Amino acid sequence: MKSAALARSGTPGRRGDMALPLVPRFVPRFVPRFVQMHGLLRWLLCVLLVSSCAAPPPPAPLLPPPKGLADLLDRPAERALFDGMRAYDDGQYDLAESALRAALAGSLRSARDKAAAHKLLAFIFCTSNREMQCEAAFRSARETDTTFRLTRAESGHPLWGPVYRRVLRLP
Repeated sequence: MKSAALARSGTPGRRGDMALPLVPRFVPRFVPRFVQMHGLLRWLLCVLLVSSCAAPPPPAPLLPPPKGLADLLDRPAERALFDGMRAYDDGQYDLAESALRAALAGSLRSARDKAAAHKLLAFIFCTSNREMQCEAAFRSARETDTTFRLTRAESGHPLWGPVYRRVLRLP
């Protein structure tokens, strides 16, 4: 008899009262009772679930695209550095020296480029027996770029290797 009263009323012990059960039978048992009883919370939960399915916005680009060589060579100082490096490689040391001086006077933007210009000037000075200027060029290269180092082959050169080691106090 108790089960018949429970089936009619939905609550145990109340007869004839056709009240709806507090918890509908189709709600899974793992959903907390608090969420089951409040419609607003159910609605908010649905909104949160649907909004979390939306795709996130694409990430913003971190860095601007790198400039090309043609863009760099449009700048006078970078063009002079390039010309000085080419003249040095071709053995035209007077032309290389004037181009490298022009590059340094033209405000190179990169500290590494400035150090490279000073390094090549130091090589030119050392090979033409201008040791004081060679030392000054190596000091300028190091002051411009604190990470400046010659390669093992460069530092082993008989003309500028000893000057480089003396200026930077290397063994």
